[in-house]
Amino acid sequence: MIAFDLECSNGHMFEGWFNNTASFEEQRDKKMISCPFCDDTDIKKVISPVAMKTSSRPVTDGPPIDYEKLAKEMMKYIHNHFDDVGADFAKEALKMHYGVTEKKNIKGSATSEEEKLLKEEGIHYFKIPVPKTEEDDKN
Repeated sequence: MIAFDLECSNGHMFEGWFNNTASFEEQRDKKMISCPFCDDTDIKKVISPVAMKTSSRPVTDGPPIDYEKLAKEMMKYIHNHFDDVGADFAKEALKMHYGVTEKKNIKGSATSEEEKLLKEEGIHYFKIPVPKTEEDDKN
């Protein structure tokens, strides 16, 4: 399996896992890949700074990636741009999928059975492990 960073024509970035490049291209050409944010099927691969290695020499044309800072910025973005629906994640995702409610970014939790149902219904989602923070330890 290989992971590709993908982008839809609306600029949404997401990740996809494929057997190989040919598998990605075949699925893209058949419009089998859709953006999890807007369902757009005009998808392209983008270069991943994490997966790129062109030589054994250190790259000197930019600062090194601060992965801890990157993770913190990602979590801050999710905190500020996603509605926390808690344990109602699957229920809310299904409502949006079937047009009962307006589509929006949500975060929350789901049981393994709920995850299976979401996959069966063709609902795309990402599982992101959320590390404990110092603030969590205080509570």
